[in-house]
Amino acid sequence: MSSRSTPLHSVSVAGVVVREDGRVLAIRRADNGTWEPPGGVLELDEAIEDGVRREVYEETGIKVGVERLTGVYKNLSRGIVALVFRCRPESGAERLSDEAIEVDWLTPAEASEWMAEVYAVRVLDALRDDAAPSIRTHDGRRLL
Repeated sequence: MSSRSTPLHSVSVAGVVVREDGRVLAIRRADNGTWEPPGGVLELDEAIEDGVRREVYEETGIKVGVERLTGVYKNLSRGIVALVFRCRPESGAERLSDEAIEVDWLTPAEASEWMAEVYAVRVLDALRDDAAPSIRTHDGRRLL
């Protein structure tokens, strides 16, 4: 038996919601002012896709259909594994929340410009047509 303890990871989910015109749903976070796809920590008793739908709705007011897993991202500095899914909007209207001080539909170019690298890449990965999800590591700010 190893003397090392079992590492604990946090699992988060996010939805890259793509509208018919190609724009993607983004929030500007209340806690740090950064632009990101909507998402958050998966609850212990929650199915993964249910968590994606809940987080997107809670933060933006938009109900979504989950289409496919587009990326798995590990933040090495914080031990967070993020599962990112491409989604389509189904109903609802944009609204602010405790977590989102702005909600907007960004072009892919705006997402690349306004989001930190580790979030912009999630959007760009979700917009790719190939079916295989990306697997990436980062330090919270930069891809490694």
